[in-house]
Amino acid sequence: MALTRRLRVDPIACDGHGLCAQLLPERITLDDWGFPIIEDKVVDGQLLAHARRAVEACPRLALRLERVT
Repeated sequence: MALTRRLRVDPIACDGHGLCAQLLPERITLDDWGFPIIEDKVVDGQLLAHARRAVEACPRLALRLERVT
């Protein structure tokens, strides 16, 4: 069984810096206040490396990748 990942954001921790949307525009857009809207799609392949970079770059540690089996 292959492991896949989904992006999740902690809305309490997020301050709306918008860095995640800059690093992963394929899956993350921003609302009118600068908070992320994450597509509810599996992240795999080439996007997984970009998603990890976005998670690591989040200044509030509000973005994470969750395993989905």
